[in-house]
Amino acid sequence: MVTTKANEEISILEVSQGRFECCILGRTPLIMNRMSEKAGRELLLPRRKTAADKAGSLKHNPPEEFRASAYRAVGEDVPTRLLLLATAFKGAMRSVAVDIPGAAKAQIGRLTYVDGDHVSIYGIPKLLMSITRSADMNRTPDVRTRAIVPHWACRLGVTYVKPILREQAVANLLAAAGIMRGVGDWRPEKGAGNYGQFELVSQDDAKFKAILSGGGMAAQDAALAKPECYDAESHDLLAWFTTTASERGFKVVA
Repeated sequence: MVTTKANEEISILEVSQGRFECCILGRTPLIMNRMSEKAGRELLLPRRKTAADKAGSLKHNPPEEFRASAYRAVGEDVPTRLLLLATAFKGAMRSVAVDIPGAAKAQIGRLTYVDGDHVSIYGIPKLLMSITRSADMNRTPDVRTRAIVPHWACRLGVTYVKPILREQAVANLLAAAGIMRGVGDWRPEKGAGNYGQFELVSQDDAKFKAILSGGGMAAQDAALAKPECYDAESHDLLAWFTTTASERGFKVVA
């Protein structure tokens, strides 16, 4: 049986919050992975399609899927049109704690926060079409269209609990997450790709400043309105799709 002395003093560590802002520069292209409105609506209210419905409608519309793959800011008074969930960066820090001595995943999740719901992403999006495998039992192949940002950057505000964590320790953890975890689709965390890797840089970094200067809202709106293909495979697939869909009587919304 455990007993305590009546007059024993209970000492509680005084905690507070620290915060720092950092500049993030993408090391590898960022692939956007937002679930489209169409997929969300089908989950919310599924519609049973007959054979006639399927024959009379397009399974894919690459330009629409390209735009739908990115979180987008609403309005004109915003720095960028493209957004990424702030939890993507926090999740990367939590996950990398598994591989970093001295840190625990659950503890890092409780002691660190990335400001806001979304992070403004600077950079010019391009259209990427990839052959993927569905998550069904047969791993059915399909073509998926997403927005990819070859050169990207952002600013993060990170809050942490003091004195359990120090600013340099959190910055080190975030830098490690940029190398070993990344954000977006095909990131290192999933084991297959190396997309979405990033590094911490100074605000005077030449590449960082160039992306912020030329990759804001106006440039992103133009790129979303008139997609440019990321690679030769995407270009060939999109060209074939556009021509063949038109020949079959379908109207493709560009």
